[in-house]
Amino acid sequence: MSDIPLGVLDLVPVSSGSTAADALRNSIDLARHAERLGYARYWFAEHHLNPGVAGTSPAVVLALTASVTSTIRLGSGAVQLGHRTALSTVEEFGLLDALHPGRFDLGLGRSGGRPPGEKPAGVTATPVIDGRAPGGLLIPPPFSFARLLGSPRIALQRRLLLLPGAESPDYAEQIDDILALLAGTYRSPEGVEAHVVPGEGAEVELWILGSSGGESAQVAGARGLRFAANYHVSPATVLEAVDGYRSAFQPSDVLDKPYVTVSADVVVAEDDATARELAAGYGPWVRSIRTAEGAIPYPTPEEARAHAWSEEDRELVQDRIDTQFVGSPGRVADRLEQLQEATGADELLITTITHDHADRVHSYELLAREWSRR
Repeated sequence: MSDIPLGVLDLVPVSSGSTAADALRNSIDLARHAERLGYARYWFAEHHLNPGVAGTSPAVVLALTASVTSTIRLGSGAVQLGHRTALSTVEEFGLLDALHPGRFDLGLGRSGGRPPGEKPAGVTATPVIDGRAPGGLLIPPPFSFARLLGSPRIALQRRLLLLPGAESPDYAEQIDDILALLAGTYRSPEGVEAHVVPGEGAEVELWILGSSGGESAQVAGARGLRFAANYHVSPATVLEAVDGYRSAFQPSDVLDKPYVTVSADVVVAEDDATARELAAGYGPWVRSIRTAEGAIPYPTPEEARAHAWSEEDRELVQDRIDTQFVGSPGRVADRLEQLQEATGADELLITTITHDHADRVHSYELLAREWSRR
């Protein structure tokens, strides 16, 4: 398994009792550790109006992180295109690449507030029998995001992010515009050229992120781009996502065959009991997201144990808790191997949140050490 690279996906989590400034400093410090430990990539997510998540602008955090690292690839996981233009996105990453050439991954996603694309006809996912994929990977029943997407907070987020009267452009058209602006081949419908400085010719690696076999997977495949599937966000549809991408794949100047990374929520400690203690805050934290309250500051194990769980609460988070990989280095690496084998992933993307920063760093250290010996 050591030939399957591991990357890091960071939400810049805010722990209870700390500040956004603390979270940013911790994430930048973790990136330095990830580079030292041999992780291949370090991506920052984009989220808004969440008290417990400080990663609102991947490009800004990437600029800060690039100045204190030198070899690890850095990227977005993902820039939300629903409230951005192709030009602003290429300009931001063009600026980054101008100072740190060849180090950035431009991960692109559809924004929150839009439902996932439906699986296109003809796409058949890997068979799941009794909730398990071949090799034993758990594939839970699908979770409905209708309540989340229809919440007043998501509607407010969309209103605050978009200019008055603005509508999100067609996603596939935005991807095509970004590709053209980077390549220097952009022409308006009237034939007017646009050349982005800096940005045109930037050595950025494009990725499309998706949770289903719908639009994101289809766009990535049809354009021969790299694809990131989210087991940690939507474990029920990860097989559909990678199969949809591969079914749609057409060779490009970038890739001659499909290339996939798959994400997983992970907490590693010296032993299973310690890892479970460190992961105790995960349930209440996921609950806060799925009730559309917005991610709360990540609780301590003591705060998590004080949460009074209703049956409805448990149903909201069960799929995420069941598919979080928690335990000793060997146990977690075994489950990551299952994920890799079930999805055929070329890389794996690890996201770890604990209340204490030192525990988070140690989790990545233990995993890197175990993975390198396999």
